[in-house]
Amino acid sequence: MKPFASLALRTEQEEEMDAADLPDEHYARVLSHLSRINALTLATRPTLAFIRTLLAGRAAGSAPLKLLDVGFGHGDMLRAIALMATKLKRPVELVGIDLNPRSEASARGATDRSIAIHWITGDYRDLAGKGWDVVISSLVAHHMSTDQRRDFLCFMESEAQVGWQINDLHRRRLPYIGYPVLAACAMVDPIVRRDGQLSIARSFRQADWRDELDRAGIVGAHVARWFPWRLVVERSK
Repeated sequence: MKPFASLALRTEQEEEMDAADLPDEHYARVLSHLSRINALTLATRPTLAFIRTLLAGRAAGSAPLKLLDVGFGHGDMLRAIALMATKLKRPVELVGIDLNPRSEASARGATDRSIAIHWITGDYRDLAGKGWDVVISSLVAHHMSTDQRRDFLCFMESEAQVGWQINDLHRRRLPYIGYPVLAACAMVDPIVRRDGQLSIARSFRQADWRDELDRAGIVGAHVARWFPWRLVVERSK
């Protein structure tokens, strides 16, 4: 990947992991190594905090919180939510959907059979009208086009009865420069090394998200920074 002279604007360069011809075994290794990076960068923290607050606000004896994770990848987020819900003794119904069938195989293989998560391969739009309480995504929005993000925001706003959240990267110079060092220390696949830095260049700043929300006609959502170098867009209803 060529270095970017400026990160003032997002790049639209495609990431290697999105290539349709990436062999299945290599794709599985990329997802597994991304999971390692996510753990090192505390990727689940913003979403777990959001879900914990929603669970705490539910009355004892309430029906399970019905949650949809769009673009689950290796399944890290749903496994973390399942563990947290168990510790809090709060019922949840967890569903993940991902366009790539190889993600389902990877997530299933990494998940203990005792953990109740329903994995689906397909388009999230096919799950409209299913009575979701919460819709979330992590590190997915920067893979979408502008129109796709607008449609996704509108889907979440209309389908999530309790709240929704997008957890993604913050496009800043320091993480862009520092990521290759982290990736080298973590000894991850070369695609993860290259795509991780590119993901930062493809990601957002707060003004970007305000523009996205305006285009989608959404009010009441807010954009927050999370350490280290995360931007979270969320709405509680």
